[in-house]
Amino acid sequence: MTESRAPRWRRSLAFLLVAVAGPVGALSATPARAAAADDIRINEVVTTGDVDDSIELHNRGAAAVDVSGWILKDDDNGSKYTIAAGTTLAPGAFRAFDVHAKFGLGSADKARLYLPNGSTLVDSFGWSEHSAPSWSRCPDGTGSFGKAALTLGAANACGTGGAVTPVAWPGGGSVATADASGVFGSDLSGLYQGGGVLWGAQNSGKLWRLVPNGSGGWKPDTANGWTSGKALRFPGGSGTPDSEGVTLTDAGASGGVFVSSERNADSSGTSRLSVLRYDVAGTGTTLTAAKEWNLTSALPSVGSNLGLEGITWIPDGYLTGAGFTDASTGAAYNPAGYGAHAGGVFFVAVEGGTVYGFVLQDSGAFTRVATVASGMAGVMELQWEPQASRLWVVCDNTCGGQHRTMQVGANGAFTTTAVFNRPSGMADLNNEGFALAGAAECAAGSKPVYWADDGNTGGHALRRGTVSC
Repeated sequence: MTESRAPRWRRSLAFLLVAVAGPVGALSATPARAAAADDIRINEVVTTGDVDDSIELHNRGAAAVDVSGWILKDDDNGSKYTIAAGTTLAPGAFRAFDVHAKFGLGSADKARLYLPNGSTLVDSFGWSEHSAPSWSRCPDGTGSFGKAALTLGAANACGTGGAVTPVAWPGGGSVATADASGVFGSDLSGLYQGGGVLWGAQNSGKLWRLVPNGSGGWKPDTANGWTSGKALRFPGGSGTPDSEGVTLTDAGASGGVFVSSERNADSSGTSRLSVLRYDVAGTGTTLTAAKEWNLTSALPSVGSNLGLEGITWIPDGYLTGAGFTDASTGAAYNPAGYGAHAGGVFFVAVEGGTVYGFVLQDSGAFTRVATVASGMAGVMELQWEPQASRLWVVCDNTCGGQHRTMQVGANGAFTTTAVFNRPSGMADLNNEGFALAGAAECAAGSKPVYWADDGNTGGHALRRGTVSC
């Protein structure tokens, strides 16, 4: 993050001119000075983390407001971000702006909003320490700023802080190996189970199609060239994706297998945060991506080995029924507003702990519609569980193997519903993959779940447990 700072004496003077209010570190928000813009407020500010240098605006009024050409600044008049033409905030809408390309938000700084003339101040907020993770106005649009969970593009998590007490694993404590010894080696990462098949993504640019081994585990499919997994390539056949996650849509394998990748292993020092779709019906041992959505420009800069880990697909039907808010518009998510896009939203996890939702259009266009703070130090896997309508967010040994579940809350954003410790019989492994069996496998109140251990501990990469259903 780069920061453009005013001289120390000027910053000190600026902070003396506003009264301290709210929690330690938060300074008072300046009242609006433009009567025509009374309904537009700075509502959330994020200064650090995966989505640092972001400012959210909220329309608290009853009429739409065109904010085209309005200007965002930090405490330095020499730097500014101009809101794009055609940007309108509907009544009650929230809209976040990533300003890092124009200026950085420091630990002691301001966020200021001006009319297009650049001199009429609409609203401002100052602070004296970094957000943790968010400075949020509660209630939305009218209250004081305080520390809260990150909810950019949706109503603020007022009073929650995102804290949920961890509880015991919601299933049996026993865990057993689920593969033969020495099959995969290290770096088996993302998992997805569906249609009697367990798909596995390996960091070396390989996709596995696994079938039941008859004893509750899995083995490589020996048909159609899958015996040793299939090598993955970027579109055009060149480059090796550092494949970390895998998912399917409701269309099953016929709709393509989607893989998340954090870089091209042939150029390992450069991030390439991509989702790739593969057609898997052939018999060859190499798969070339039929489509790539390179999301690098739409995500914060990360290290070349700290990019996309997990990926999962959530159907439009759940999102619209739950009142999901589209962060790109600040209004209720409307699938009809996008072109053909596989009937759902793809959620991807950045290793640093933030989850992002994207509409990936068949044309190759994409739109970021969600930014979700996981509350964990790292996220290695995502899984949507249709049976329970919940999103699983999974950490590895960085977090002691914790799992979180999330659902769309009353504020229209994904919020944590539970935090689970790993099963009591599970060592603190480097589990980067997690998959749940479908509802059809639910028996006596539980169903199988599987983990992929990136470290291949004891020569085994797959483990099996149970979860309540």
